[in-house]
Amino acid sequence: VLRLGQHLARLEQNLAAVGMVHPLSRSQWSAIIERLLAAQAGDDFTIYVQLTRGVAPRHHHPPGNLPPTVFAMLNPLEPVDPSVTVTAITHEDFRWQRCDIKSTSLIANVLLRQAAVAAGAAEAILLRDGRITEGAASNVFVVVDGRLRTPPLSRHLLPGVTRDLLIELLAGTTDAVLETEIDTDQLRRADEIFLTSSGRELAPVSHLDGQSIGSACPGPVYLRAVARYAEFKARA
Repeated sequence: VLRLGQHLARLEQNLAAVGMVHPLSRSQWSAIIERLLAAQAGDDFTIYVQLTRGVAPRHHHPPGNLPPTVFAMLNPLEPVDPSVTVTAITHEDFRWQRCDIKSTSLIANVLLRQAAVAAGAAEAILLRDGRITEGAASNVFVVVDGRLRTPPLSRHLLPGVTRDLLIELLAGTTDAVLETEIDTDQLRRADEIFLTSSGRELAPVSHLDGQSIGSACPGPVYLRAVARYAEFKARA
């Protein structure tokens, strides 16, 4: 399972952030996932898990002794073609102040993705106070002035496991990632933009708000990054 330890660490941090008890050990999670995989035929899958506080009468302060409800499922993961580009729009980031918590409260993200699809795009790149936070369901990487950049972690974006893995893989190379604020002007004059997520992995953006990014083809930095990512997966 790709980066299972990192995904479970983020889950543990999220549970602590919302005051929930973690009902399972890492070995128990591994056993659940292996049992799901054993019942499937095929190659790659995404693993989705969801925890709730448990069953209780509806009110805003649930009792603290509830046994949590645990749900897990698999979905087939379609192979990603690194030559296929996506389009994106920019949109005001109108979400709440704790976007670093991965929760089921995703109505704002759904609305933002719907706005992208309605505009004929695949993703919305979100702007808060004139700076990039992330995509509606992805992290954002931008090549500006020859340097690969991504917004630094904060309460305004989810610490993506694929994001962190890519930063790790490119450390010490000519494509080492600079974690820094990226403003609207830098975004619009970027030579390359690409998105990362567990389901999409790495996806290059060809057009933003109808304007081409670079040559509207996967750029050299992206191609080197996706090659390193593929090498890592082959070894994992």
